Amino acid sequence: MSSSIQRIGVFTSGGDAPGMNAAIRAVVRTGIFHNKEVYGIMQGYEGMIEGDVVKLGARSVGNILQRGGTILKTARSEEFKTKEGRKKAYDELRKVGIDALIAIGGDGTFTGLHALYHEFKMPSLCIPGTIDNDIAGTDYTIGFDTATNTAVEAIDKIRDTALSHNRLFFIEVMGRNSGYIALYSGVAGGAGAIIIPESETSFDKVYDLLTAGEITNKRSNLVVIAEGSKIGGANEIARKVAERSSYFDIKVTILGHLQRGGSPTYFDRVLASRMGVAAVEGILAGETDAMVGIRDNKIVFNPFDAVMNRPHDIDHDMLRIAKILSI
Repeated sequence: MSSSIQRIGVFTSGGDAPGMNAAIRAVVRTGIFHNKEVYGIMQGYEGMIEGDVVKLGARSVGNILQRGGTILKTARSEEFKTKEGRKKAYDELRKVGIDALIAIGGDGTFTGLHALYHEFKMPSLCIPGTIDNDIAGTDYTIGFDTATNTAVEAIDKIRDTALSHNRLFFIEVMGRNSGYIALYSGVAGGAGAIIIPESETSFDKVYDLLTAGEITNKRSNLVVIAEGSKIGGANEIARKVAERSSYFDIKVTILGHLQRGGSPTYFDRVLASRMGVAAVEGILAGETDAMVGIRDNKIVFNPFDAVMNRPHDIDHDMLRIAKILSI
C-alpha cells in the first residue's frame, strides 16, 4: 500500500442512485482501516470548487448503508467543465491536503475526473453509480438492481388493475440511452412487449404484436418502454395505438424519478461495498485514472479511455428471451 497518499477525498456526482451511501461508507471505513484520512466533498464538483469539504470518521458513515440518495449530495457544475474551474477545484483540494480522489457517478463524472487527473496528476478512481447500467467495463452499476426492483414492483401492481379492467397499459421507465431497466423489468414483469433504444423495433411491429392478441381475445397487456425509445415515449405510442384501434382500453403510467429513490437492495449494498473497498485499496496500490468495475463477479480496473463515452452493450440473449416469452 502507498504511503505517499494520506488524505482521500470522496464525492458523488450526477444523478443519485441507491447504493451510493453504501459506497461512501465503504470508502471511508477502508481508508481509516489503512490509516488514511478521508474527506467528504459536498455537492460534487460544485462543492469541490467552493471548498465545501468535511472530514469523515467511521461513525460519520454509520447507519447510512440502507439509505437511498447520497449523504454528500450531488450537483452539476458548468464551471468545472472549464480549465479555470478545475484549477479552482484543485487548489481547494490542496488547501485541505487531499492527495487522491474517489468519485461515485456516471460518464459525466468520469470525464471530469479524467480531465483533472491529466491536468494536475492527482491520483483518482471512479466507482460506477447510475441506475441505467449504461457504463462499459462493468456488468452492473450501483443502483441498477434497486431501480429495476422498483420498476418490477410497480409493474406487478399495474398488472392487477390491467387484468381487472381488461386494459392495455404502457409503462415508461427510465433509460434515456440504455434499455437495461426496461428489458430486465419487462421480462420479470411479464410484459407483452418491451421497447428500448437499442432495438430496431418499429411502431408497426409493436402494433402488429399487440393486435395479434385480438385473435385470442387478449384484452389486458403490458408494454414496458424505456424513456429513450426511438419510436416515442409511452404517451406517444399509446396515442398512436388508440388512433388505429378501438379494441383496447388504454392507460399510461410513467414511473419517472420513483426509480431513483428507496432503500438499496442487498445486491446494490454488497456491490457498492465491494467497489468502495476496491477503490481505496486500488488507489493505494497505484491504480489511477481508472474505473472500478465488476465482471464475472470479479473486481476489475478499467482505464478511463476504455470506458468513457462507450455504451454498455445490451444483453441480446435477454432480448431473445423477452421475444419468446411475450407470446
